[in-house]
Amino acid sequence: MEQFKNNVKKRIDYLGMEIAWMLREHGKTVVGEVSVKQLLGGMRGLTALVCNTSYVDPYRGLFISDYAIPEFEDKLPEEIFYLLCAGKFPNETELAELQEELAFRAELPDYLWTFIRQLPRHLHPMTMFSLCVLALEGESVFKQKYEAGELGKSEYWEYMLEDAVSLLAKLPALAAAIYRIHLLREEPMDYHPSLDWGSNLAHMLGVNPELSFAELVRLYMVLHCDHEGGNVSAFTSRVVNSALSNLYYATSAGLNGLAGPLHGLANQVCLRFIRGIHERFGESPGTDQLDAFVREELDAGRVIPGYGHAVLRVTDPRFTAFMEFGNRHCPNSPFLQTVKKLYYVVPNILKTYKEGKVANPYPNVDAISGTLLYQFGISHFDFYTVMFGISRTFGFCAQSIIALGLNQPIIRPKSVTNKWLMDALERAE
Repeated sequence: MEQFKNNVKKRIDYLGMEIAWMLREHGKTVVGEVSVKQLLGGMRGLTALVCNTSYVDPYRGLFISDYAIPEFEDKLPEEIFYLLCAGKFPNETELAELQEELAFRAELPDYLWTFIRQLPRHLHPMTMFSLCVLALEGESVFKQKYEAGELGKSEYWEYMLEDAVSLLAKLPALAAAIYRIHLLREEPMDYHPSLDWGSNLAHMLGVNPELSFAELVRLYMVLHCDHEGGNVSAFTSRVVNSALSNLYYATSAGLNGLAGPLHGLANQVCLRFIRGIHERFGESPGTDQLDAFVREELDAGRVIPGYGHAVLRVTDPRFTAFMEFGNRHCPNSPFLQTVKKLYYVVPNILKTYKEGKVANPYPNVDAISGTLLYQFGISHFDFYTVMFGISRTFGFCAQSIIALGLNQPIIRPKSVTNKWLMDALERAE
């Protein structure tokens, strides 16, 4: 893994030089302002973080480093992790080295198998997943080195990288064990060292032997891997890690944020929405029926799940990538057909609804991702958030590695009271 570390260090050194220059030459330059609406509205749209792993352009979608989705959607999850950390895709030798390292570290410790089997069956799979990641915390090399007083600040990122590779290596076996033992009530499948990381996850889930399912899992992992630093799960994970809590703590925390219905749970909500349409109109609803149904939902004060986005102002390119996959592999799926019809109907309604006040009337990735998982045999809705969490862990890890490599401090923004704000507004008049 030495070449991987060398490439990550090169990126950290380059970013560090940029930061040093900006602080030296422009440390007091104002680059933005904050409104009362942002203070009281969850900091929505407030520029207050630097994230060097990914960013979201309102009109072009997700970028990993400088690569847009069409440039990386065909890559393996291992390649995406390399890109997140090193800012470049691995060459053939570098990829093989990382894959060998992941395979070497993939085995779950015996105590974790015991822990998984003893988990209460009534727990949500995401709760199980978060608990199991937390249960691995004792494996942290960073923690062991830090507590032994063997780490200098300049070495923090190296041992975060060690922990990241170990954690990511274990996620296919861990997640698949939860799915098979607690949801399917079946025994786990063996890990295959000859398969790549994503293919192993697909194989170990054991729900669909088709190569297209492995392709869907690969695509799902790639498209959900990271999404800037300000989303709930990434921000939570980064805040926890900024206190030098190790990656197991930080990942578990990020997963807990991802579990909310306004974040990672949204794909389940979207699929339930489509199933509700099928229950009412059958599996081939007409566009007129969908138009009336959508307006009925909006008039009742309910949102249309899967539509709108905090940053994007166009159709989410991740949605487009999944749609292209569906058109290739399951074009006749009733669920996919309904997704397509909603794509035709919903934006036109939202553009004019309530005088066109919807900032983004177009679909996001949640509008289709759960539909494809269901089509290919993942029939337990509660597991969809785990799939999201497996992928987003790549981003959690990479963001923490880069941040610690740059010696970024503990995250501690200032908060104020209503009275402070009222007084400030009076003084401003």
